[in-house]
Amino acid sequence: MKGAIFDLDGVITDTAKFHFAAWSQLAKEQLGLVLPAEFEAELKGISRTDSLIKILEFGGLRDNYTEAEILTMAEKKNGYYLQAIETLTKEDILPGITRLIGELKEHGVKLSIASASKNAPAILEKLGLANEFDAIADPSKVANGKPAPDIFLAGAKAVELEPKDCVGVEDAVSGVAAIKAAGMTAVAVGDATELAQADVVVETTADFSYALFEKAWEDAK
Repeated sequence: MKGAIFDLDGVITDTAKFHFAAWSQLAKEQLGLVLPAEFEAELKGISRTDSLIKILEFGGLRDNYTEAEILTMAEKKNGYYLQAIETLTKEDILPGITRLIGELKEHGVKLSIASASKNAPAILEKLGLANEFDAIADPSKVANGKPAPDIFLAGAKAVELEPKDCVGVEDAVSGVAAIKAAGMTAVAVGDATELAQADVVVETTADFSYALFEKAWEDAK
């Protein structure tokens, strides 16, 4: 194992709650929709535009808006989200992640971020982790979002590694599918049944370790 390619939301820090609050605000104010709590899972791991399209389809409104209007609304949602994450600090790093990063770096493993979020650099700055990663893949420069492999392939390329030499880390079904499609070993955190496509699933980020990643990679070869 030469590289670890990380999703951000739900893996490094939990900003999913901020995303859903922002989408809920936009849906109510712009679309007259109330999003049920369980709809949050539908938006996990996918891009801003894809998330909005899912919301419009949920409300039967997909054909009511042009592509330009969809982009404008997505930007408005991002404004709500950016206001919310202003409060992020090192205290919001998920359990075990700081230790894990240290272990991986000690073993010479390259680290990169493969997130659908265009706000990844700003979030890592707020968490005090910006200098811990060797690269951040730019989601605006890949053709297809998760579950397509593009962002994870970009994450491996950014640290000059072959996908087969990398472990991808995710918490979403679409993300795990993207890792596997990229030809990487998939380590996931969350519900084992939901994330069954992953090579290894743990309940909490506190269970992550270099040893776990290395074994998952070895077993998947």
